[in-house]
Amino acid sequence: MNRPLADRLRPESLLDVVGQSHIIGEGKVLSEIAKNGKIPNMIFYGPSGVGKTTVANILAKVAGKTLYKLNATTASVSDIREVCAQTETFSGQSGILLYLDEIQNFNKKQQQSLLEYIENGKITLIASTTENPYFYIYNAVLSRSVVFEFKQVSPKDIEKALSRAIGFLSEEFGGEIKAGEDAISHIAQMSNGDVRKALNALELCTAYSVPDKDGNIVITMDAAEQCTQKKSFRYDKSGDSQYDVMSALQKSIRGSDPDASVHYLARLIAAEDLQTACRRLMVIAAEDIGLAYPMAIPIVKACVDSALMLGLPEGRIPLADAAVLLATAPKSNSAYMALGAALRDIETMDTGEIPRQLQNKHCDGEGDVAKGQNYLYPHDFPNHYVVQQYLPDKIKNKKYYHYGENKNEQAAKEYWDKIKGKK
Repeated sequence: MNRPLADRLRPESLLDVVGQSHIIGEGKVLSEIAKNGKIPNMIFYGPSGVGKTTVANILAKVAGKTLYKLNATTASVSDIREVCAQTETFSGQSGILLYLDEIQNFNKKQQQSLLEYIENGKITLIASTTENPYFYIYNAVLSRSVVFEFKQVSPKDIEKALSRAIGFLSEEFGGEIKAGEDAISHIAQMSNGDVRKALNALELCTAYSVPDKDGNIVITMDAAEQCTQKKSFRYDKSGDSQYDVMSALQKSIRGSDPDASVHYLARLIAAEDLQTACRRLMVIAAEDIGLAYPMAIPIVKACVDSALMLGLPEGRIPLADAAVLLATAPKSNSAYMALGAALRDIETMDTGEIPRQLQNKHCDGEGDVAKGQNYLYPHDFPNHYVVQQYLPDKIKNKKYYHYGENKNEQAAKEYWDKIKGKK
């Protein structure tokens, strides 16, 4: 069976691992751990194809421990027990390192099953995850482990891995394999920080390219473009990457940056996640533009309706209109903040009964001390306004809403200051 190039070329030393210099560089934590061979329980967090499994393999080797690998998508508690049982065998005398991939797929009970073996030292755990461990991993496991974040590998570092791979493939092929700098750069750029994807693309290029009359292969820019097609795009509709893009979109619009706004919208469109783009733009219109430009809400709703009716790819056009409109519109979160303050009071204190005059009560019962509704109908008064208590007695002087500094809210403030006799 022909193993993938990324597996055949897997580094045997931290010196051959590209990227992650912040944790495996000279004098960094993992490089020092590798030197002394004392491996703690660890969680490797980061996107796929950046070296998590490779580093675990190397650490197990330098520590002299027997390595067992399980994937949480298919493994069960019985599989963990079976691995732990190996500590009583000859192969487990030097210690066992369990590499548990995609640990976020284990439920709380399954993760708890690891605790006994972690605490008694029978196994050393290295768990990997592509999701934020502080959201997906049980606290008791987290507290017994050291978290290391692996980052996307830069194109420059990926080029180093590709150059090494070309030499390796040449030896396997029995002839010379060459690649132009432009082709190597293109593959590195299109892999989006994933070394595995870059190596897979390179291997495909060698299969795609026809040897010349001397039996050598030259990987051209055309071959690189044909074998990469579309840039690898990190996006998981149920994972962190989706929330990162949503967050970046909203923060860019809130920050009034139309260029960044359309960029992050484009990421959602490229992932064909139309529903998320529509929902997020509607939220932004209400939360971040709000009363500074109230018409943004119906306008964005119209754009969203158009996008959903059109579908992709045409639906991206009204969404682009909405994103730029929101990014360039005046901003106010005054209503959002007012509601948040009111909710905090409701959740943390006794705010009292609704005033008698506001209750939906049109007759008095025998037990009512205060008789009469006593509600003042504002439309019966000049300017459709009359002084009246609306908040409960316990918070009657509370101020939740504060006018924003934008033109629209200041105009409303000026109007009501005049009506209420504050000017």
